[in-house]
Amino acid sequence: MNIILAKTAGFCMGVARALRQLDQAMAEHPGRTIVTLGPIIHNPQVLARYHQRGVRVAHSLEEIPDHAVVLVRAHGIPVDTARALAQRPLTVVDATCPKVKKAQVLIERHCHKGTPLLLFGEPDHPEVQGLKSRAERAVVFQSAEELDCLPHPFGPAVLAAQTTQDRTEFRRIAALLQARIPELTVLDTICDATKLRQDEVRALCRQVDGLVVVGGKNSGNTRRLAQIGAECGRPTWHVETAAELPAEMATFTTIGVTAGASTPAWIIDAVVDALRRL
Repeated sequence: MNIILAKTAGFCMGVARALRQLDQAMAEHPGRTIVTLGPIIHNPQVLARYHQRGVRVAHSLEEIPDHAVVLVRAHGIPVDTARALAQRPLTVVDATCPKVKKAQVLIERHCHKGTPLLLFGEPDHPEVQGLKSRAERAVVFQSAEELDCLPHPFGPAVLAAQTTQDRTEFRRIAALLQARIPELTVLDTICDATKLRQDEVRALCRQVDGLVVVGGKNSGNTRRLAQIGAECGRPTWHVETAAELPAEMATFTTIGVTAGASTPAWIIDAVVDALRRL
């Protein structure tokens, strides 16, 4: 079996930075309670390793004890949550990805006078919750078809996207909306690292018989890589670990391997090694 590993597979800058900040916080505050507000990244195996080292995950403000060291996860948090943290006796470390932070700032700047936000993203995703809190009014949608539900006529509006969305689809949506909303401001909020990974998957699919996408099942950017592989007409497997690889893959001649932006190198290496043994 020939295995082609994507050059962009694995941690992006924002994820690597967030984990460095977590490691630094643990080193600088020995003996103190270290809490992340929500999973710091979307990878169960990485989270399990930090849990073994004593890092706690809080899913609400009420779960955070006073005087704890709190890390804001890479996806960012809503405005009201940030304000509530600032009012507590806590040491807060902001590990929000700089690309997400840039999107937050752009939305705040363009929606500060009440201009509604049209946000292309997953409604329940933590990043989306943080982004839409930067606008007084926000409509979150996941597909161009949902745009038909928007009221007519629609006045001035701002269009933005979750940073891990597909850039090609976002451009198509922008063109559709610009035809309907003359006073539409389109913000470029999709991360370049996301685009590079998606473009590489499309190129990889032209060289392989099948595609393995490695990463958390709850990782939006990883799921989109798997979606692109399927759209390119290649059998695609989204796995979290090597244990999930099916035996049927041994019948393929050339397999492509890529990974989401929150997938560590040690998991990718284990998947490649397992494929070589098939």
